[in-house]
Amino acid sequence: MPLPSSTTRRTFLKSIGASTLAAPFFARNLQAAQPSQVLRHASFGASGMAWSDIQAIMSNPFVKLVAVADVDLNRTAQVKAAFPEIRVYQDWRQLLDREKNHIDSVNVSTPDHMHGPIALSAMQLGKHCYCQKPLAHDIYETRMLTNFAREKKLVTQMGIQIHSYKVYRQAVALVQSGAIGKVKEVHTWSSKKWGDVGAPPAGKDEVPSSLNWDLWLGTAEERPFVKGYYHPGNWRKRLDFGTGTFGDMGCHIFDPVFEALALTAPLSLRSVGPAPDRWNWAINANIRYIFPGTRFTEGKTVAVSWYDGDARPPAEIMALTRESTDDAATAKGKKGERKKAGSDNDSQGSIIIGTAGTLHIPHVAAPKLYPVEKFKNFVLPEAEQGHHWTQWAEACVNGGKPGANFDYSGPLTEAVLLGSVATRFPQTTLNWNSAALQFDNEKSANQYVRRTYRKGWEVAGM
Repeated sequence: MPLPSSTTRRTFLKSIGASTLAAPFFARNLQAAQPSQVLRHASFGASGMAWSDIQAIMSNPFVKLVAVADVDLNRTAQVKAAFPEIRVYQDWRQLLDREKNHIDSVNVSTPDHMHGPIALSAMQLGKHCYCQKPLAHDIYETRMLTNFAREKKLVTQMGIQIHSYKVYRQAVALVQSGAIGKVKEVHTWSSKKWGDVGAPPAGKDEVPSSLNWDLWLGTAEERPFVKGYYHPGNWRKRLDFGTGTFGDMGCHIFDPVFEALALTAPLSLRSVGPAPDRWNWAINANIRYIFPGTRFTEGKTVAVSWYDGDARPPAEIMALTRESTDDAATAKGKKGERKKAGSDNDSQGSIIIGTAGTLHIPHVAAPKLYPVEKFKNFVLPEAEQGHHWTQWAEACVNGGKPGANFDYSGPLTEAVLLGSVATRFPQTTLNWNSAALQFDNEKSANQYVRRTYRKGWEVAGM
């Protein structure tokens, strides 16, 4: 199905490339021979990130958008205008029930707490799945999605689109080629602040006529509607609906580190930052992981640390990525001081320290090697620039396994969500037993591995 005349493929790609969604990209082999059959597609979510996903998936002429579901019908106007023949639902369960024989694939681009139930329900009907990050709200849900997709041999992809970008591929290649030697430690961070403090406002507001509040709550416990506090954007801050800064950005920024080092499940982790309150995720997190060593690391284990909000790696670590010794001295300054957060170097990214050099992976830009003098003549490796959504759509009809399939993105998401659990137990080392899906030394932490769904919202198999 071609894009509407008002949105050609060329203008679509140009607009996405210039947007703040992510760094510019170019579609992978869009001019190659396309599948002869039509991929019939449905979207869960119609606006925001869902609208971006719809546009990207529909940039492929062999994909036809059949239906969308959104709990707020006011947020469906844009997609209905672009695709007037689609069928619109407010209840995602009705879409699956009525369209199950008319669709082949879905994207799940809803608040985090509904990723697991919707994605599993769609996959149980044999539908290929593109799911936004994090893969699910909880570790248990993530494991179930990963296992089910593998068992049923479904084509899957998580919405960490930068995984397909040239700059992240180059970063992975640099580490795995040995350019910086064996990796000794990693520091990774985001300046975003998806957290809050304090109870929800007292009282309740009238629910807009376009919004089904019960459907929006879904598996979460009932509570009053408060205008602007949850819907449409601030749910990321709330414990029951989002996963905080780490869940939002960790899957992106951990991604090249996780792949480059061929990491698996962590052995232990420890939060030395603030804990969430009863309602909201905290900010300024500092979570310290110990992963099993790999062929790319120096020792039998490797330490990976996460920071968000105003928290940053120690000044001496940040100083490793300054362009000159003068910059490094300014960054380090007096003991405990560092340059103000917010510069290109400081806002989001990773620093990988090896035995032969240091790699800085900005989010999102070309990787940089340090010290500058040592690597001044170094040429970055070649890497293909991929279109994350096309890669998945083509695999749905032609076969194949996209790079961020659930076998890869599931373990990545589990590692990220473990950090969210750790923030609830500050200054406590949690020993993780991945095979048993439990913490061995802190039993009280296991209640956060798997949540209980609201009565009447249970999902078979979850």
